[in-house]
Amino acid sequence: MSTKAQTIFSLIEEIAPKYCAEEWDNVGLMVGRYNRDVSRILISLELNSDVLKEAVQNNIDLIITHHPLIFNPLKNIRYDIPQGKYVYELIKNNIDLYSCHTNLDASRDGLNDYIALKLGLKDIDILDIIGRDSYKKLVVFVPKGYEEIVRNALGNAGAGFIGNYSHCTFMTDGKGTFLPHEGSNPFLGNIGKIEETDEYRIETIVPDRLLKKAVTAMLKVHPYEEVAYDIYPLENEGKVYGIGRIGYTDNEYNLYEYALNVKQLLGLKEVRIGGEVEKKIKKVAVVNGSGGSYVSKAYYAGADVLVTGDVSYHQYQDAKALGLAVIDAGHYGTEKHFVQFMSRYLKEAAHEKNLDYEVIESQVDLSPFITY
Repeated sequence: MSTKAQTIFSLIEEIAPKYCAEEWDNVGLMVGRYNRDVSRILISLELNSDVLKEAVQNNIDLIITHHPLIFNPLKNIRYDIPQGKYVYELIKNNIDLYSCHTNLDASRDGLNDYIALKLGLKDIDILDIIGRDSYKKLVVFVPKGYEEIVRNALGNAGAGFIGNYSHCTFMTDGKGTFLPHEGSNPFLGNIGKIEETDEYRIETIVPDRLLKKAVTAMLKVHPYEEVAYDIYPLENEGKVYGIGRIGYTDNEYNLYEYALNVKQLLGLKEVRIGGEVEKKIKKVAVVNGSGGSYVSKAYYAGADVLVTGDVSYHQYQDAKALGLAVIDAGHYGTEKHFVQFMSRYLKEAAHEKNLDYEVIESQVDLSPFITY
């Protein structure tokens, strides 16, 4: 048994919509096709020769990574350089490659939130807002007796979500009229005769990213041959998304104590500390991956410390001048948790939706350095 790749990609994009990605990023299907059957999935932080060998040995159909293999358009595919060789090996072994990068970092309940929660932060908010969801109003006219099945189809497709409430709709009744012409196959009435029937007007709110899915689900269960529906733009302010998170620890620590806490909670061998070891830590900014450029935003958001990776000498000096402590847990150290996060999500989705695929976590150690 297997599941279509498109179904798996749609699952991922429910928690990591492509529109959440930074403009410079490249996310989605890197190599492969949407309509293939997938039985075995390998999750890895990124792709290299060892991960490829692991995929071949385990008869993998699809590799899902956080870091994209292809950032810029390819002008050639050379087998004598790593990127071209990886593309060649993927195609030769019939393995697809999909990546979700900054879209997963920026989205609500994505990787930044996952790391913040692993660190035990409370009252978590976004550090750097980069965008906001937009909405449409979807209105459809339904004959009496079919209102419940259409409402449920819309709600199950993600329409009608307001705050912590789902399946929100408003319904009014009225009279619908139509004249079936030759070549039509009317659900009600006769060709050449105006039909008048009792109908409901059902309206709901839909995020732009789910509009196509909601309309498709509605059309699938609607009994009419030609469905009358309207789509209106809305100015409602949707959910924000962005890079980094900021929140509070349960207890107050000094910098040294909190660094040890970060080291333990993220399962690291070491962390680097920048700042006075006795500095009091309560409000924490977190940016997984390379977040040294967020020093100023963390400071102006009121953070006592920035937990991130890849902090440069000059970025540390900027933090020191501002009085902001820094804990550099490493790019790999703050993003290796992608494997566990995505594996757990896809396994739970398979169970909930009765999908048939196996998820395997890569065992390749991608840590770039050995410390002596």
